[in-house]
Amino acid sequence: MELFLIFSVLITLAAFFSYLNIKFLKLPSGISLMMMGVFAAAGVIVTGYFSSGFTEMIREKLALIDFSEFLLGILLSFLLFAGSLHVSIPELKKSAKSIISFATIGTLISTLVVGYSLFYLLSAFHQDIPLIYCLLFGALISPTDPIAVMGILKKTNLSKNIETNIVGESLFNDGIGVVIFVTILKIATLGLENFGPADIGILFIHEAIGGIIIGLIIGFIGYKLMKSIDHFQTEILISLAMVMGGYSLCHSIHVSGTFSHGSCRVNDR
Repeated sequence: MELFLIFSVLITLAAFFSYLNIKFLKLPSGISLMMMGVFAAAGVIVTGYFSSGFTEMIREKLALIDFSEFLLGILLSFLLFAGSLHVSIPELKKSAKSIISFATIGTLISTLVVGYSLFYLLSAFHQDIPLIYCLLFGALISPTDPIAVMGILKKTNLSKNIETNIVGESLFNDGIGVVIFVTILKIATLGLENFGPADIGILFIHEAIGGIIIGLIIGFIGYKLMKSIDHFQTEILISLAMVMGGYSLCHSIHVSGTFSHGSCRVNDR
């Protein structure tokens, strides 16, 4: 019942801010939800100044949820799959080289730029944070949200080629970002002497290539099952099974579920 109450509050806040956004602000939905989070957090902090009991209650409620597991293990699977459904496979193949370049080299460059910039900025304020942790932060925020990107692109008049490149890059850079993040985390915890280039290559093959292979297999099976029937309720259940079952499988065998869901996109019949 406690979890139901938390989700009820979150859904109510999301509905309220979405209404205000559609009615007055006219901002992309992703930005409006981010603003909701900022205002909600600010409201909790301000209320906490006047009532310590309120702050303690919020902490107790939030302690019921493992947000890392909830976001990365549950919500991300649905977001990535929903995002991939709006991508045209033929258009994606045409722009494959540029998308791969943006998703890999672009994410890596972003990680380095953000990491080093944060390191020097903190140093200027006499905050001695090791560079490796600044790079870890850079890897954390470099991948873009495919759902937010597509929501913004819907209101623009970009060419189909540019749109495909941006959406495709935002879809696959999550997987690259996860690999970069895990690599830097391993270096931070084990040391560079205990986690060299060979280990990084094995990690990339296991996480990225393994995720892609699992995604292609799941997508092929799901496509064949949907093609053999004409019953939309069952097709929806198959889609949900692909999202939840596929992501759980990837998690259990320690491959990237983000790569998997980017590659298990099913064509329309």
